[in-house]
Amino acid sequence: MAGPATGSQPRPAGASEPGSATGSQPGPATGGGGERDFTVMGIVNVTPDSFSDGGRYVDSEAAIAHGLELEAQGAAILDVGGESTRPGAMPVSEEEERARVVPVIEGLRAAGARARISIDTSKASVAEAAIAAGATIVNDVTALRGDPRMAAVVAASGADCCLMHMLGEPRTMQRDPRYREVVADVAEFLVERLQHAVACGIEERRVMLDPGIGFGKTDAHNLQLLARLRELAEIGPPLVIGTSRKSFLGRITGREVGDRLAATIATNVLAYERGARIFRVHDVLPVHDALTIAAATVLAPWQSTTQTTSTTTRTR
Repeated sequence: MAGPATGSQPRPAGASEPGSATGSQPGPATGGGGERDFTVMGIVNVTPDSFSDGGRYVDSEAAIAHGLELEAQGAAILDVGGESTRPGAMPVSEEEERARVVPVIEGLRAAGARARISIDTSKASVAEAAIAAGATIVNDVTALRGDPRMAAVVAASGADCCLMHMLGEPRTMQRDPRYREVVADVAEFLVERLQHAVACGIEERRVMLDPGIGFGKTDAHNLQLLARLRELAEIGPPLVIGTSRKSFLGRITGREVGDRLAATIATNVLAYERGARIFRVHDVLPVHDALTIAAATVLAPWQSTTQTTSTTTRTR
């Protein structure tokens, strides 16, 4: 493969080449180690204020190198974002967001990245520029509600899109979020957004759905969604999960943001078992390995075996 900086971590044994889930929809991939029906989406934040890694990759060259490293670790999608959506985050202008993300997308393509590139934006003009630079997925946390042009941009480009549930908007979403019944409410929202996307000319096979863990939810809401994720997976499109390093994991475990890998892995494996298939994470290699084991366990045609043992009773 031309270009990717190898970095300190090799591609996981048995993993397919990044980008093997190419085509019109991120879908099943197979690796040398057996069936693998999940996709890891590596996070490339080109922001000064993201909750976990804000400022680390705001320089384009640093962000490009980071994206290539995530690809080498097994990311089949690189999700490039130029505006933080953490709770309380302030919006940035279209011009500033474009200036942050377009050079990174162009640089990843120029370096030979084979992973699919996703643009994490709710602005149609940013999505247009990112698609022109090489992105093939639009990850919209507003689910096509933030910009009236977004649905038309996605439909005309033929890009895939991820539609996420969020109660309110980033500045206010964590101020006492309430639901009638969180799983039913999120499911109803996602179904309506899917129908809207299709009505706007976006093929259903190009849509992914995200329940928006941490976006206008209490800790109890997040846990309920994870526990009953199968109900959302049954809507149909591939389900995306983003729990990586999030604050609810810290509140439950008492861990600071840099020490939440174990909790991140646990939630991703649970989500996989309950039907999620695309996992948006900061730490690609360990999550990829954990999901590989989960997939091998869930998908392998295990045969029941019974070992005959003899027991000798000794008497004194």
